Amino acid sequence: MTVDAAPPTPGPDLAPAPVRDPWKQRGRLALLIGNGVLGIAAVGLIIYLGIRADSARAVVLGIALGLIPLPLVGLFYWWMDRYDPEPRRYVVAAFLWGAAGAVGIALVFNELLATTFDLSDSATATFVAPFVEETGKGLFLLATFLRARRVIGGLLDGLLFAGVVGLGFAFVENVLYYSASYLGGPELGISGAQGATATFVIRGIVSPFAHPLFTSALGLAIGFAVLTRSWWARVPIVIGGWIGSMVLHGMWNGSISYVGPLGFILFYLLLMLVFAGFVVLAVMLRLRQFAVLRRSLSYLAQRGWIHPAELPWLTWFGYRAQARRHAREHGGREAVRDLRRYQALATDLAFSHDGVMLRRPLRRGVDHTLAVRAEMDEIRPRLHLPPALTPLPRPPVPQPFPAYFGPGAPPRPWS
Repeated sequence: MTVDAAPPTPGPDLAPAPVRDPWKQRGRLALLIGNGVLGIAAVGLIIYLGIRADSARAVVLGIALGLIPLPLVGLFYWWMDRYDPEPRRYVVAAFLWGAAGAVGIALVFNELLATTFDLSDSATATFVAPFVEETGKGLFLLATFLRARRVIGGLLDGLLFAGVVGLGFAFVENVLYYSASYLGGPELGISGAQGATATFVIRGIVSPFAHPLFTSALGLAIGFAVLTRSWWARVPIVIGGWIGSMVLHGMWNGSISYVGPLGFILFYLLLMLVFAGFVVLAVMLRLRQFAVLRRSLSYLAQRGWIHPAELPWLTWFGYRAQARRHAREHGGREAVRDLRRYQALATDLAFSHDGVMLRRPLRRGVDHTLAVRAEMDEIRPRLHLPPALTPLPRPPVPQPFPAYFGPGAPPRPWS
């Protein structure tokens, strides 16, 4: 380890780490296989749309237009997830479920319910589609919450996964709408590239965040439910979020179907206010993540779990990237891989340690924290860190966080 500071000295408060991390997820292969199946289903669904439209050109144009907003919207969710990145396989699964699973459910049940109850297109869009589509998208969030609560660990994670599911759903649905607009129809009035472009302006430019925004109400509810100890409280929280998603979706569709242009514009402005609120909330949660990361790692540096000289290379994005460049120059790809893993483990350590110290409902949180620490200790001798910054960019060890020492705090030998 090429660092100008001595490694942390073991103190008397060291505790044995468990051999196995209790948070380690099982079923990774099954999830990867599921992602493959969903990916094939998404491709098959788009092919089906092409066959039904009887126009390959319409579908190709629909795919091209549907891809345009993805980088911009995806960049927002990537930015949201930078401090504590979620497992890629779950993020990919969220997108594919929205693109294949939720869209498939919507295609079947929207038409089934509309036919069964003899509903008009406006009634189906306003009352049936929000129920069917938000339920279909929400199934992934609910399954992830029940299967792997540690993947959705709070409000920001709920917003992330809800947005990614909605993004996948919107992509395939947009392909359907752009293709239909290209082919035209008596209710559209225009067709060809002009019709597809007009629809793209509404769905791809004016409202690219619509579906992610609708599902975000449920995502926030599930993120809040994760932080709630009582199962009896979690049920109404999740149901309330699901209803909120349906109401937002139904009001959006209803404003187009029943109220007219003025109503649509007014509700669009209202929806933008809601979206702005979600963005502000996401920024605040992300700033809070940085505060928790710095606070917890600084405290752990006091306890001797890491060296204070490591803090900049584990906390600030610019310094983290600088440390990886240094590792590449002095140790090659293996050194970069070790450092990336060490930085990710340090982030995990900070959030799990903070959760335990604040008595959040983390199942076997102490065991997980110690397991992460043990893996960091195993990697540390192989690190190639830059020389210690002198002086450090900010005080590395602030005053201990008072809540860490409040009533019910874990015993001092562990903390």
